[in-house]
Amino acid sequence: MPQKPKILKQKIAAQSRIFRVEALELEFSNGELRNYERLLGGSRGSVMIVPMLDDETVLLIREYAAGSHDYQLGLPKGRIEEGEDPLQAADREIREEVGYGANRLELLRTVSIAPAYIQHFTHIILARELFPDKQEGDEPEPIEVVPWKLSAWDELLSQPDFTESRSITAISLTRKQFGY
Repeated sequence: MPQKPKILKQKIAAQSRIFRVEALELEFSNGELRNYERLLGGSRGSVMIVPMLDDETVLLIREYAAGSHDYQLGLPKGRIEEGEDPLQAADREIREEVGYGANRLELLRTVSIAPAYIQHFTHIILARELFPDKQEGDEPEPIEVVPWKLSAWDELLSQPDFTESRSITAISLTRKQFGY
């Protein structure tokens, strides 16, 4: 494995209410100097939950996505709050977004998004043995919950509002877990 570049200088180049851009001056092991920028994520990361109503049915959600300025079908997700571990954050998020708690939570995998540009990790959590428990969240409007059979994978992939790569990855991992 190559030696990581040495960080010679780093500073915040831009900042908004929720985003921070960091400028890096790097020296590679061969002496090459380069400037990079990266979007800094939260230090705790986020969770994406695969809530399984039963061994065949995942609970998807449809909610507004500002990045695409459209409603997107995907999995419940959210950031890990101070003092939470990924499993606690996943349990809180599905109660807020889907209206269920889970007796069994399992980390399937931790993934990154565009690691060349974004410093952020998402923990994909499988939630099983669900029970009704709706809790108040911070969403601006009610979220539509959409039950979907894992066996209807091709149909889900053809939905024009099901585009998020993390949701596609999470359901692919879940299908493998359940032998699809």
